[in-house]
Amino acid sequence: MAKKIVILNGSPRAKGNTAELIKSFTEGAESVGNTVTCFDLQKMDIHPCLGCCGGGKNPDSPCVQKDDMDKIYPAYKEADMIVLASPLYYWTISGQLKCAFDRLFAVAECNENMENPKKECALLMAAEGSGYEETLYWYDRLMKHLGWTDKGRVLCGGVFNVGDIKGRKELDAAYELGKSLS
Repeated sequence: MAKKIVILNGSPRAKGNTAELIKSFTEGAESVGNTVTCFDLQKMDIHPCLGCCGGGKNPDSPCVQKDDMDKIYPAYKEADMIVLASPLYYWTISGQLKCAFDRLFAVAECNENMENPKKECALLMAAEGSGYEETLYWYDRLMKHLGWTDKGRVLCGGVFNVGDIKGRKELDAAYELGKSLS
């Protein structure tokens, strides 16, 4: 059965290594009939969470802040799967991705007991180095606490400059991960 997949792209480089992972993943996912929507967070006006716990009153626009998250909320609610894509910045996900993900809490506020909608998830990351431990610690606990299902991860180290990822096996792995989701 075809899935609705939302990618939250936390990379500030429009044509960087993370973008290449996303492209390969998307090609694989679409090749088996899935629908993929990618939000390039660096191009969006998204403010940090205020921690006000005042959201959830309007399911169509759940956060009290009115910014580009209103473009993400409908797709997020409809999605079967969320893909978190980011370069490795200071041993974790980028600020752009963390900021947007924090704001998804407003959707949980729409539900009784502030329960998050159940999703499948995957992680795509590119990095100069290979120190993913903190990110994987966070990601594993995120899956557990949200009750989400991890469908896979593609981590590509040693790719600092734009284009370094060309020809790397991780691009094939991203394609295969996308293709496996049907």
